Formats: sequence, C-alpha cells, structure tokens
Amino acid sequence: STPIVWQKQKRAYMVFTVVWVQRVGALLGLAVLGGCAFFGATDPSPNPVATLPASGGLHFNAQQKAKWEPVTLPGKLRTEFRLEKHGQRTALQAHAQGSASLLRQRLNIPPDKLGRFRFEWQVDNLLADADLSDRERGDSPVRIILAFDGDRTRFSAKNAMLSDLTEALTGEPLPYATLMYVWSNHHPVDSVIVNSRTDRVRKWVVESGPAHLKQWRLYQRDLKADYEKAFGEAPGTLVGVAIMTDADNTRSTTRAWYGDLHFD
Repeated sequence: STPIVWQKQKRAYMVFTVVWVQRVGALLGLAVLGGCAFFGATDPSPNPVATLPASGGLHFNAQQKAKWEPVTLPGKLRTEFRLEKHGQRTALQAHAQGSASLLRQRLNIPPDKLGRFRFEWQVDNLLADADLSDRERGDSPVRIILAFDGDRTRFSAKNAMLSDLTEALTGEPLPYATLMYVWSNHHPVDSVIVNSRTDRVRKWVVESGPAHLKQWRLYQRDLKADYEKAFGEAPGTLVGVAIMTDADNTRSTTRAWYGDLHFD
C-alpha cells in the first residue's frame, strides 16, 4: 500500500506544481499586459534616470533614442520602433504586427514639479476588433504610459502579492500606479477605464474613433488633475514614462508615429 500512497502523493505534488507555475505565469502576464509594463527584458546596460527641470522634454532623435530602454514582454513578438522622417519632422515609427513591446525612460519628477504634459502622435489605422475594456482584446495603436511611486502598504492583498512576485521575477516591483493615455475604438473621450486585471492601472481615453486618423494630434494634459480624477488621490513621484503600440491580442497590424514628450 505504501507505493500506492507514495504515487498518489507524487501525482498530487506534480499537479500542485503545474498549477502553481501556471498561476505564477498568469500573474506575471496579467501585470505586464495590464499595463504595468515597466519590467521585462531590457537592455542589460543601465540607463541613467532623467531628472527634468521645471520645463523639459524627452525627444526622439539620433542622440536621445539611445536613452530609451526597449522592453520586451514574455511570450510576445516585439513591435518595431525606428526613427524616420515623417512629413517635415523626425518621429518615432511604431509598427505592430501581432506584437506588443515598448520603449521606456526612467524619471524622477516629484509631485510638486508635475505640471502640464504635452505629447503628440499620429495613427495610420485602428484595430478593428480591439476593446480596451476587454482583457482578451485590449490592444491600442498608441499608448503613453506613466508610472508613479506611492505607498505600497495601501495595496490590496492581490496587488501586494503581484508586486512581490513581479519583483522576485524581474527585479522591479509593480509601480504603485500606472496612468495611460490611449486611443480607443469607441469609448468616449475623457472616460477612464479601470484595468480588469489590476486596479492600479487606469486608462484615460484622449482620442476615440477614426475621425482623426492619419493626422498629427497634439494633447496638453494636467498631470495632477488627471491622476487625481483617475485614482482619487494626489500623485506621488513620476518614476517612468513609456510608449507602447500593441496588436497582440487582436493578431492585427497597425502603424503609428510618436513625437516628442514635454513636461512643462
């Protein structure tokens, strides 16, 4: 009888191990795909943290592009980013073909220095089946992702576990809060979409529908006001900014261009 008991215990242990690995992978995946994508496979050479003055910008040109870290996501194809002359300006083209990845810049801007934030982009086409409120179809042709620090003791048990797991696997904890500016197929402009996987990610719709495709669109945002509306509290230090173009969930193709980012 002992061998039979042992075999049952072994099978139970194997089942537990498989389930645990699946859950770990799912948790990490939901964090990354949920927009907390400031961790992942980055260039091994460390990049300096940018401490911007009261008025400063992050640029896309031959000199500045090297300061942006490419971040790949587990199990995802990489979106192609490249500098090019687009019209009369230098811009960063993002070409996604069933892919999802990003470029990020580490920052250190304290709350009292947060003011106006300006950015611009141009989108060639929307993703027909995308829906930012659906975790299975949550793609966007353009995203500006802002990561904020804060008091992680206020995390829910789920978010605390996710943050600890993320740090153990990637060396970086879950950002306290992530605010995204996105282009939606149909959600109203200025609506805020709470991520279905973690409430530490909020997506702010700044453009909706096809009316302004193939046009440069410039946005000027009040970071403090937007953060307070999205999260119901004052922001902490802004610790990172990223751009992301993703079409992995819908297995589709899109092309977009990003202009410089300015903190005023």
